[in-house]
Parts: sequence; structure tokens; C-alpha cells
Amino acid sequence: MTVTTDAGTGAGAVGETDVGADAATGPGFEEFARSAQQRLYRTAYLLCGDAETARDLTQTTLAKLYQHWRRAGAAEHPYAYAKTVLTRIFLAERRRRLRDLLVLGRAGGTVPAPAADHADLRVTLLAALAELPPRARAMVVLRYWEDQSVASVAALLRCSEATVKSQCSRSLARLRTRLADAGLPLEGS
Repeated sequence: MTVTTDAGTGAGAVGETDVGADAATGPGFEEFARSAQQRLYRTAYLLCGDAETARDLTQTTLAKLYQHWRRAGAAEHPYAYAKTVLTRIFLAERRRRLRDLLVLGRAGGTVPAPAADHADLRVTLLAALAELPPRARAMVVLRYWEDQSVASVAALLRCSEATVKSQCSRSLARLRTRLADAGLPLEGS
């Protein structure tokens, strides 16, 4: 919401405008955020496996996009740009948490226990995803949930296509094993 001044009367009028709306950048930030928020949240939830953390990750992503909306809004595919930002924030946060856990472990603190096994397929799958290293998890989510090509995942994560293929193959094998151990074998695997 912005305050605009009527040139003729000098009176202020309150009106709703799109933050960042500009003819050169296409739709404004608010419009984009409303339309992309749910999709970003679903991807964030698959990456982190926790509703609260996914909300935080989504909001952090939208805040970063807002800061750089001229560039993001001018991108050929703003949602792909947003997904890249989301994935990189997730990976940076996981690296930061891993460093904190390592420091805590060296200082003699206790490291939190992993999540317990669950019988429900969805919960078990999310728990199995959580066991994957952050980068491998991001590759699996982007490749199979977001249905991106190997080349686009490699470009997004700044690695080779061979790395994406091998990491996805290993990760899927781990997921299949984990689901089979939970008594939930996948058909056709």
C-alpha cells in the first residue's frame, strides 16, 4: 500500500499498488508472491520436512526476492529464479546448522536424535528424505517433485549432469531401501 498525492489538490490518497510494478519488469512483486507462495512452500516443505521451517524458508525466499525484485521480476522465468533462491537458502541454512552441530559436538553438548520411524507412507517418505544429505535431497526434490531436467538441476546447483544422475540414483536407492525397511515397498522398484 502506498500513499499518493493528487497533484491538483495536494491531498493524499491511499491506494493499493503492486510493489515493484514496472513496465520493464512485468508483474509486480505482490502479484508474484501471491501466485507463487503455495508452490514455494510445497517445495520448501519437501526440502526441510517441517512445516514451520518451510514457512520460514518461504518467507526468507520472498524477502530475498523482494530485495532484488528488479532482477528477479525481469527474469525470463521468475518462478524458476525463486526456486533457485529457495534451494540455495535451504542449502546454506543446512550447512550453517551442520557447522553449529559440529561445534556443539566438540564442545561436549548433545546432538538431537533423528526423527522416529512412522508407519504412514507420506511421513515415512519425508523422514527418509530428511536422512539424505541436503544437496542430494535438493537434487531429488528438484528432479522428481519439481520435474526438472538433469541439465536444469545441474545448472541450479552448479554441478555436472553426471553428479546429478549419480546422486539421484544413489538417493533413490536409499529411499527405496528405507521404505522397504518400513514395510512399504514401492511397486515396480
